[in-house]
Amino acid sequence: MEETQQLEKVISRNKIEIKYFIRFNVRQRIEHLVLTVTFIALAVTGLAEKFYTSTWGDWLIIKFGGIAMTRLIHRSFGVLFVLTIVYHFAYLIYDLGILKNPATMMPSMKDIKNIFESLRYTFGLADTHVQYGRYDYRQKFEYWGIVFGGLIMAFTGLILMYPILFTTFFPGEFVAAARTAHGNEALLAVLTIIIWHLYDTILKPDIFPLDKTIFSGKISQKRLEEEHAIEYHQLKKKEEAAKRPMLVQEPPQGDSALPEK
Repeated sequence: MEETQQLEKVISRNKIEIKYFIRFNVRQRIEHLVLTVTFIALAVTGLAEKFYTSTWGDWLIIKFGGIAMTRLIHRSFGVLFVLTIVYHFAYLIYDLGILKNPATMMPSMKDIKNIFESLRYTFGLADTHVQYGRYDYRQKFEYWGIVFGGLIMAFTGLILMYPILFTTFFPGEFVAAARTAHGNEALLAVLTIIIWHLYDTILKPDIFPLDKTIFSGKISQKRLEEEHAIEYHQLKKKEEAAKRPMLVQEPPQGDSALPEK
């Protein structure tokens, strides 16, 4: 009994309190969830249509209730995807233009420098790990890939939804080109998510079996300090500044401090 109590005291003394920082707010988490569900639905139904002659494609189309229902599901989620894009750009205008928050996703020359620094560290040519801000070059690359890829998918998808309308303004070859671009971009997006994004959020040894940050909105101090050191030091400075007592302004000295007669 005494040994158990002593062990509990030792554990209590050596227990390390894990501190968390808020990395994603509720709006960002909901937006990511909507994008995730939309992407999965579009990928499954879209690839089933693209490879309808395959066994698995034909099986999926049957499970969805036929080709007409598969197209209806795909187009419904396509509309939701377009609305998500519109909302995202509208919020960017508000966030950057009105609130004047920094554009942390904008690429910079430092990102190019970080690529080479990261390669040097990977091959053992540098002793220290690269320090990143809120987002590293890989996250920025993936973000802008989603932005430009999403715009391509949205535009070509609208052409495929309303081919007669668009052929009144453009040659008929636009529809065939849109079909090719839409299918190939979709395949590229799926491969990117599977090979790149799922590794970074699930399979990477440091976070396996799942990075829960985008769902909880919180990141531990240890991870933030290791993966986004520059942002961590910025947040620490803000935290320390908030704890400082406010300076009391001294009243002016000399004759100017006397009341007027």
